[in-house]
Amino acid sequence: MIKFSKFQGFGNDYVVIEAEQLKEVTNVSDFTKRFCHRTLGVGSDGIAILEKLNDADADFSCRIINPDGSEAGFSGNGTRCAVAYAYYKDLWNAENLRLRMNTGVKNYRLVEELSKGHYWFNAEIGKPKFSSEEVPFASAEKLESVIDQPVIIDKQEFLVSCVNVGNPVACVFVNNFDFDWREVGRKMEVHEKFPARANIVFVKVLDRENIELKIWERGAGETSASGTCSSGAAILSAFRGETGRQVSVHTEGGITEITWRDDDEMLILGRADFVFSGEWVD
Repeated sequence: MIKFSKFQGFGNDYVVIEAEQLKEVTNVSDFTKRFCHRTLGVGSDGIAILEKLNDADADFSCRIINPDGSEAGFSGNGTRCAVAYAYYKDLWNAENLRLRMNTGVKNYRLVEELSKGHYWFNAEIGKPKFSSEEVPFASAEKLESVIDQPVIIDKQEFLVSCVNVGNPVACVFVNNFDFDWREVGRKMEVHEKFPARANIVFVKVLDRENIELKIWERGAGETSASGTCSSGAAILSAFRGETGRQVSVHTEGGITEITWRDDDEMLILGRADFVFSGEWVD
């Protein structure tokens, strides 16, 4: 019996499992593929594996495993669901929680508890990386920033701008979504230009404070929201000069507020909501 709880952030759903529940699972990747299957399993956009720590620099650790079995460097919604689980299960009650990922320690502040299991958090998630080596983006020579670089999909050229916000994010700025962006996203995710694969985001700038997204997430496919993709799109919109450094990111799941502070730190304001708990017989 593996006990779990499902949470969602703007429709982007993650199952949170405490690490000790998986101690007898020999292959976490295979387990996740079966568990996340929408019809044969519980169904989710990934699993967040949470473990309490006694370290001086972090309170919990978290691993995010994608539905295809790969491990993500970071997930804005996934980690927020994990943090919400810690409060929901009374594992933590302080205002701030430090969460260690394999990309570093992220800081979460509880902004509001709407009711038991329903929370708003503000998260400091680190500083963006722009160079082609850091994204990574394959280019003939090192680029200090990857802006409007051509990627060919089915003989059609798309200009991508890229950033690493814990995961690689490649944005295509568009005037509308009247094309098969899912197919483009599916093929671009695994394009040779992205040796570590990438989250593919189609961005429509609405005005200086608002952008709209369609998301094809690395390892998960189409999602209604993504903290990582929202952060990357907002940072690149500001970096390109199309918006300010505080941006409301509109997705099918809702609106995420992203702030790129003057000290280069990225902040995500978003919510996480409890869906249900259960037990998995493996």
